[in-house]
Amino acid sequence: MTIYLPIAELSVNIFIVLGMGAAVGFLSGMFGVGGGFLITPLLMFYNIPPVVAVATGANQVVASSVSGAITHFRRGTLDIKLGLVLLAGGLAGASIGVLIFSWLRRQGQLDLVISLLYVVFLGTVGALMLMESLNAMRRAARNEPANLKRPGQHNWVHRLPFKMRFKKSKIYLSVLPIIALGFAIGILTSVMGVGGGFIMVPAMIYLLRIPTNVVVGTSLFQIIFTTAYTTIVQAATNYSVDIVLAFILMLAGVIGAQYGVRVGQKLRGEQLRALLGLLVLAVGLRLAVELVITPDDLFSIAIGG
Repeated sequence: MTIYLPIAELSVNIFIVLGMGAAVGFLSGMFGVGGGFLITPLLMFYNIPPVVAVATGANQVVASSVSGAITHFRRGTLDIKLGLVLLAGGLAGASIGVLIFSWLRRQGQLDLVISLLYVVFLGTVGALMLMESLNAMRRAARNEPANLKRPGQHNWVHRLPFKMRFKKSKIYLSVLPIIALGFAIGILTSVMGVGGGFIMVPAMIYLLRIPTNVVVGTSLFQIIFTTAYTTIVQAATNYSVDIVLAFILMLAGVIGAQYGVRVGQKLRGEQLRALLGLLVLAVGLRLAVELVITPDDLFSIAIGG
C-alpha cells in the first residue's frame, strides 16, 4: 500500500514507514534517546530528501519522547528542574541551528554536511560507548570493582560558579555546563534532526555525574520541547516538514516507545550502553559507506531553495 508525501514529493510504502516509526519509538523508550539519530538516516536510506528527513525526523522525535517521558514521570525518574535548565540552552541552540541549516541549504552543501556530521558524531560516540560498556561488563564478569566515579563526586565541572541544587537528582551543580550542553544539543537538533540523547545521556552520566536513574527521563523531557520548537521553526522557515510522513511516524513511534520502556527496565546499564553503542556505530558505518561508494546515477537534476 503506497501513500503520497506532498512535501517530499514521492510515494512510499506505508507499512515500511510504520515499521520505521515503531522501531525507532521502541529504541527511544528503551535507551532514553529521542531516536532522531536513527530515523533521519533511515528516511534518507529510503530516498526521502535530507532536508525533509531532518525536519520531519525531529517531529517524530517529539512523539516518541513524550510517550517515554510520561512513563518516567509516573515512576519519579524525571528531574523537571534540571530539564528546564537544559531546555533554556536547547531553545537558544535550536534558534542558531535553524539559521545554520538555512544557510547550508542556500549554499547547496546541506546533504553533504548532514552526512558528514552523522558519520563523525555517530562513529565517535558509538565507539566510546561500546568500549566503556564492554570494559564494565568485563569487570563485572571478573567481580572487579568499577573504577567510575559515583554521582556526587567532584571534577572540574563542579568547581564552576552559579551553582544550583537539583533535589530530584541529589546534586549541587553549576548551571553553566548544563546550559552549554543544552545549547549544543539544540544546534544538533536543528541541523541533524536528532534529539541529541545519544550525546546528552553519556554527558549527563560521565561529565555532570547525574544519577543514571533520572538521566533517561530528564533527557527525554528536554528533547520534547527542543524538537517541538525546531519543528515549528523549520516548518515556518524552510517549509520542510512533511505532515503526512510525520503523522505516520508519530503514530507508530508512540506505540513502540511504550514497549521499549518495559524492555529497558529489564536490562542492566552496561548492557543498554553496549547495545546503544553497537546501534550508533552501525548507522554511522552505513552512512560512511554511502559517502564513498559510487552512486548508481552519477548526475542528478535538483531544484535548490
